[in-house]
Amino acid sequence: MELKITTLEGKAAGSVNVSDAIFGLEPRTDIIQRCVIWQLAKRQAGTHKAKGRAEIARTGKKMYKQKGTGGARHGSARVPQFRGGGRAFGPVVRSHAIDLPKKVRALALKHALSAKAKDGGLMVIDSATVKEAKTKTLAAQLAGLGFSNALIIDGAEPNDGFRAAARNIRNIDVLPVQGINVYDILRRKTLVLTKAAVDALEARFK
Repeated sequence: MELKITTLEGKAAGSVNVSDAIFGLEPRTDIIQRCVIWQLAKRQAGTHKAKGRAEIARTGKKMYKQKGTGGARHGSARVPQFRGGGRAFGPVVRSHAIDLPKKVRALALKHALSAKAKDGGLMVIDSATVKEAKTKTLAAQLAGLGFSNALIIDGAEPNDGFRAAARNIRNIDVLPVQGINVYDILRRKTLVLTKAAVDALEARFK
């Protein structure tokens, strides 16, 4: 598959041939969905907590005698039936992470890249560098290219000036190629890869 390369100024900068095994697959939504569920489950904090009856600071003494009161039979005041009592089957601190094989994760990334290439949401730029880290200047350049909602993937070390300039632009994310992931690819309308990112992805899946 051949992709055209452009510059941040909107000028043509040649083309690059990419592997059909990475960018030319027929997207499988089931594999992509599994990876997204894995990502979202893994990032849940799991710090929710409710006190059980054993953690309530109340006496465990029987409230009143078993018979002769005309009322219901009660023992401890820490039970869930009473206001301020412990919660039955409440949430506890735990990990929400689930397992997903590495090969499935890698395949999901390929299918996400292929999905962007298929729907026309994949762009390649020669480099993500700026002469001066000015948000206003970079915003105008991205708007000229039609990048209003985009994920920009650079090489192993993104340009500090570019990252600083893009940091305050709404709906624009910048990640190194090591941080590319299925969820962030799908949540942005356009995926923008630098030439260095394309080369790194080709080497990663070789």
